[in-house]
Amino acid sequence: MTTTLITGANKGLGFETARRLVAEGHTVYVGSRDAGRGRRAAGKLGARARPLLLDVTDDASVAEAARAVEADGGLDVLINNAGVEGRAPDGGVVGPADVTADAMRALFETNVFGLVRVIHAFLPLLRCSAAPVVVNVSSGLASLARVSAPGTPTHAYPGVAYPASKTAVNMITVQYAKAFPAMRINAVEPGYTATDLNGHTGTQTVAEGAEIIVRMALVAPEGPTGAYVDAEGPLPW
Repeated sequence: MTTTLITGANKGLGFETARRLVAEGHTVYVGSRDAGRGRRAAGKLGARARPLLLDVTDDASVAEAARAVEADGGLDVLINNAGVEGRAPDGGVVGPADVTADAMRALFETNVFGLVRVIHAFLPLLRCSAAPVVVNVSSGLASLARVSAPGTPTHAYPGVAYPASKTAVNMITVQYAKAFPAMRINAVEPGYTATDLNGHTGTQTVAEGAEIIVRMALVAPEGPTGAYVDAEGPLPW
């Protein structure tokens, strides 16, 4: 039996990924910072889904979640999906003239420090698995090559904090992959998906966006590690 934890799994890409992995036979921990939403989401997913109270920005919450999963028997797959974009009150992207250090710090607390906090807490469990996998949900906006090249899909995006946080996620992914070669640790770009993260302005469905997350969650022990990919294949760093 494969056990999987997905952070931010009570809605959007996380929920769809959980649904797909439950269908694949995984037991899925539905990580959610709101206990009620987590229970409701797990209830919709069926008997193989287990709600797990987990706020990635809180040390105590993450530690307690790790203890609960350990008591249940351990973990094979970790999907770091929880994230925020930090849009302006009017729903627009916060550009360079308006971004502040405090805003950057708040966004990094979830997207970067939260991811490291979760990996650190669950690493002992993953190292006990016969086929450990970590999937870090990144973004096409993390690609320095694409963001800096005119004519590429993400070149026109004006924001600062969100792309910077996801570029940090990519570096974290590479360094963990080098440190733990027995694990499959990869970063994925789900694409511009309509979710609460972007005010449902995305151009593809959660089913389309979850495709690469699920694929890399099911990666074979001899599969890629330290990679940055979307549904079409490797992306430029």
